[in-house]
Amino acid sequence: MTANATRVLVLNSGSSSVKYQLLDMGKATDGDSVGARLAVGLVERIGEATSRLAHTPLAAGGATRETTGPIADHQAALKAVADELAADGLGLDSPELAAIGHRVVHGGLKFTAPTVIDEAVLKEIERLVPVAPLHNPANIIGIRTAQALRPDLPQVAVFDTAFHTTMPESAARYAIDVETADAHRIRRYGFHGTSHAYVSRRTAELLGKAPEDVNVIVLHLGNGASASAVRGGRCVDTSMGLTPLEGLVMGTRSGDIDPAVTFHLKRVAGMSADEIDELLNKKSGLLGLCGDNDMREIRRRIDEGDERAALAFDIYIHRLKKYLGAYTAVLCKVDAVAFTAGVGENAAPVRAAAVAGLEEMGMAVDASLNAVRSDEPRLISPDYARVAVAVVPTDEELEIARQTYALVTAV
Repeated sequence: MTANATRVLVLNSGSSSVKYQLLDMGKATDGDSVGARLAVGLVERIGEATSRLAHTPLAAGGATRETTGPIADHQAALKAVADELAADGLGLDSPELAAIGHRVVHGGLKFTAPTVIDEAVLKEIERLVPVAPLHNPANIIGIRTAQALRPDLPQVAVFDTAFHTTMPESAARYAIDVETADAHRIRRYGFHGTSHAYVSRRTAELLGKAPEDVNVIVLHLGNGASASAVRGGRCVDTSMGLTPLEGLVMGTRSGDIDPAVTFHLKRVAGMSADEIDELLNKKSGLLGLCGDNDMREIRRRIDEGDERAALAFDIYIHRLKKYLGAYTAVLCKVDAVAFTAGVGENAAPVRAAAVAGLEEMGMAVDASLNAVRSDEPRLISPDYARVAVAVVPTDEELEIARQTYALVTAV
């Protein structure tokens, strides 16, 4: 790797999509992440006649370029991405490219940090497919395709689960037979780890403290949603479990549910395991409760007096409050609560409702501060609040790039 190799390409490969960003880590700081971003883009509907690639060359201040038409597979998608980058003078053959960082959803217990990918690492990621059947196969396809394009370049896996591997066994273990659990790798792994890592660290900076001196509850609220309890920069509990289904009410996922519901649906409703899986993952949550999983639409319906939307919102908030209370008990002392991701960053009514009534726990929201819309990390709690309440925009791509660059430059 040459001395001027400071760029990292971040790839997030889904089953029919590829999200990507090119960042220059020689210019990046946590406080100036936008300045480090050279290009962003998305390839979607891979394998369909209506495939679409949207590419924005931020370094040149250019407008978004869109192309539509069939993109057969991930290899063709990444070739198209490479062509778009090359058109801006940012090609994958550039000596300034230091590495490619890949988001990998499930790393199990083996991968606790970013890892340079070799065949042994790929085999372990493949071994974890049964516990991440929707995500790890797509991640593997993206890795193998990128390796074919640049076999000489370090490829790094950054795992969603890695940040949560610091949980004590008392938090990570389910209370089931130990031999059965170990034989089938059943335990709480947690997800959204790159977001929780980034946001907890940025929250500490917002308070003017080192991460090791701060206890933070992070609420990552998007279509998928998760909470984490972070003590001194280390995760000690998180809401998602063996899969991303457990925990908070989400856009289409139920979150916490009595396990016997699945037996009941099988015995009484005659539903198969696959049908129950689809119900709980794709037809539940806000969508199942009121027919909408867009918080903006739910709030519009509430304003118009829609009782079903109002109940869905109340159930969503009730679950948030339960986790705020639970993680306050786990941490004993809470310095900050940080809201992040699409809903957490943009839905002021969610933030206000989640914290309402928790003044005895030291939490409060200032209505005027909460109403402000901004892309910057900010406090929305009044000065008298014992616990800081913050809105911290997440930046998972920057976190992946940061971890990738730190790894390849340390070698």
